[in-house]
Parts: sequence; structure tokens; C-alpha cells
Amino acid sequence: MKIKTIRIDASKCTGCRACEMICSAFHAEQKYSIANPKRARINVFKDEENDVYVPVLAGPYTDVECLGRNTVTINDKEYGECSFCRASCPTRVLFKEPDAPEIALKCDMCGDEPLPMCVKWCMAGALTYVEREEAS
Repeated sequence: MKIKTIRIDASKCTGCRACEMICSAFHAEQKYSIANPKRARINVFKDEENDVYVPVLAGPYTDVECLGRNTVTINDKEYGECSFCRASCPTRVLFKEPDAPEIALKCDMCGDEPLPMCVKWCMAGALTYVEREEAS
């Protein structure tokens, strides 16, 4: 079965954060009104030292924190796996409703829009909407 998903090419990300802003505006209490970046279902992680940006989409909620603390290596620098984790969990404030932190946020592909807003507004082409086979 084919599903649509957002593909991220971090090598193209310029760190403009347009994806974060449009996502938060789309999900504002009154759509496209004042945006609260904490409402975004996407977060751009920035490595200050190497000037690298990595967009991370909000994934599923988990009510337990990870037991393993793996590292990810980018350009010979190690990062804690939490930096790139998509989950909303008890130990992170990322991807939680700002006015009700007990509510986790998850990427909803902007519902019925032809394209998710983050993809539509990513001028660098770091985010694309693709069809892929669902893993079974």
C-alpha cells in the first residue's frame, strides 16, 4: 500500500524556518492568524558549530522516555539522539500544545490541503511530498 509522506533532505535546508512559521500559522486557533512557533509540527534543529540545519517532523506521542541514549554523527560531530527525535515524550517540551502541555502535537500533513504547508513554503526544496510503500 502506498502512503504519502514528507521527505527531508537536510543538505538543502538553509535554516530559514519558513516551515515552522507557516505550520504554526496554519495550526493557530484561528487559521493563519497570529502564529505561535511552539504550535509548529516541525522544528529546525541547528548545529551552530557546523552551520547545519535539520528539519524534524512531529511524530507519535509516547508516555515513557527512551531508555537508550544513542548518538547521531554529522560531519564528525556527535549529537544526542533527542535532538532529532520525532516523539513527544514526558521529558521534552517540543511538540506539545503550548497552552495545554499534556496534549502532544503530531504532523497531520495539513489535513485536506493538496500539499502540507511546510512543503509548499520550503523554497530551498529541503521538504518534498512523496509517495512510498508502507512498511509492513
